Amino acid sequence: MFDSHSDVAAVVYGDGDDPDAVLRGFALRLRSGGDRPVGLIQAGRRGAGRDDLRGVLLPSGRRVGMWTARVGPHGGRFDVAAFADAQMEIMAALDAGADVLILNRFGRQETAGGGLRELVIRAAQRDVPVVGAVAAWRFADWLRFVEGMSVKLPCEQGAVDLWWRGTRRSGDGRAPASPGRRGWPL
Repeated sequence: MFDSHSDVAAVVYGDGDDPDAVLRGFALRLRSGGDRPVGLIQAGRRGAGRDDLRGVLLPSGRRVGMWTARVGPHGGRFDVAAFADAQMEIMAALDAGADVLILNRFGRQETAGGGLRELVIRAAQRDVPVVGAVAAWRFADWLRFVEGMSVKLPCEQGAVDLWWRGTRRSGDGRAPASPGRRGWPL
């Protein structure tokens, strides 16, 4: 399903990098330019005794919790139901027309065969470019999933913008982008 014509990129991050800010900035620039990004951008982090993992859905801007708090020695857990609901909304937006799919993380769920993998497959089937954040230590798993057909980008705004300019092809059959709304809450 992935081939040399697939426009797939991984924003590879390590300690101290902020892939959320890179993807959020990218999505905002696209949106202001009239492109139609769809996907999920992480808007919180787990850690230090607080469970604040949430995401922002594109294009709606709706915030979703992805972690449920629970009392006990192991803290919270991944909210499968909220994630499934978010995935359905992203799938509908992808089917309605998208210029790019943006993914918050390629993580444990995706490595195990779940998570947002189906969205990447759907985007590839529709020839929609995909960019997602991938931890450096998960990059080999990402490459296996996309059958080696991925560009590896540093966690920098300029690198993502350069990749995007390279994916824009004239006469690629994509419908013109709608102008979208202003004030997108990312």
